[in-house]
Amino acid sequence: MKQIIKIVSSPKIFVYTIIWLMVLVVLGTLAQRDIGLYASQQKYFSANITWLGGIIPVPGGRITMIIMLVNLTFMVLFKQNLWKIKKIGVLIMHIGALLLLIGGGLTAIFSSEGNMVIEEGAQSNRVDDYHDMELTIINTSNESLDKYTVFDQPILGKGNILSHENLNFNIEIISYLRNCEPLKRTAPAGIHYKGMLKNFMLRSLRPEKENSRNRPGITYRITNSGSSSDGIYGLFLGQSVPQTAVINNQNYEFIIRRKRTYLPFAIELLDFKKVMHTGTGIAKSYSSEVNLIENGIPRRVLIEMNEPLRHKGYTFFQSSFIEGPEGEATVLAAVKNYGRAFPYISSIIMSIGLLLHLLKSIPKLLQKNPRVAE
Repeated sequence: MKQIIKIVSSPKIFVYTIIWLMVLVVLGTLAQRDIGLYASQQKYFSANITWLGGIIPVPGGRITMIIMLVNLTFMVLFKQNLWKIKKIGVLIMHIGALLLLIGGGLTAIFSSEGNMVIEEGAQSNRVDDYHDMELTIINTSNESLDKYTVFDQPILGKGNILSHENLNFNIEIISYLRNCEPLKRTAPAGIHYKGMLKNFMLRSLRPEKENSRNRPGITYRITNSGSSSDGIYGLFLGQSVPQTAVINNQNYEFIIRRKRTYLPFAIELLDFKKVMHTGTGIAKSYSSEVNLIENGIPRRVLIEMNEPLRHKGYTFFQSSFIEGPEGEATVLAAVKNYGRAFPYISSIIMSIGLLLHLLKSIPKLLQKNPRVAE
């Protein structure tokens, strides 16, 4: 056991992981030019295993950070020479670095990014995710109440079978396309194709560098409905007409959309202002005067490009705006980051540790350099 602790807490592991992270940063930065920011992040930093050239498996950013976290934890807990008064500064620096890694882990696992679009005079409590999608099934049989059943993107993988107590049928995912377009069929479809897929097919496209510009789509099979609705259907993001089906005398709509998060408060847009560069149609700056409404109580706030609104763990940035025939609308970038405070706290802790270490080293420096002491 002691030998295992000695190996796991070795400072060499920390040095090697730092070097490998630097390599991943370089590779990920270079890859952004070809595959875009989001895909590069997923390939090099969020993955457990990264495939170099598509054939060589190497540790990805996530597994590298886990190794570093375990190494630092063992160093802090089991390195006896750190738990001495003369090493207090080094110990504090290690604790600060450990907190920084924990904060990074919380951010990577639990953080979310999306946007909120609000027209002037309207309010919203909904954030649409930038990256994740959801399959929404709406039972519209009751005229006074629609019943929603939602499946998140992680379970929309090929071959997965979706079922729920609200549904009297099963859904088998045939394919999930990260980017696609509907293409009109040149030949009649088979009898097992239903809805849109009778006349169209979904063609897979190369993913865009900017992930928000992709149009995901899915093909799925309805089974065990006990009716003629059994068959293969298709959906894509932004589909103007939802896919419908009548199953056991129940009316259903199927929609693929960006994952929605509903907040415990709402934001009302009172006034949107923009300042243009002189003689151009390019916006110099823009801001949103809003009411933050919680428990029926409004609070007026001004959101500007460099002055976001922070409330209950969410940060709302002034991202862009939309101009249309019905007026202006603001687009707020909404970020939920559970680890937001960790970099500040860990930086302060590491600074204190470094300062203590330097102060502790001053007497030794003076002894080695008598002229300085004089």
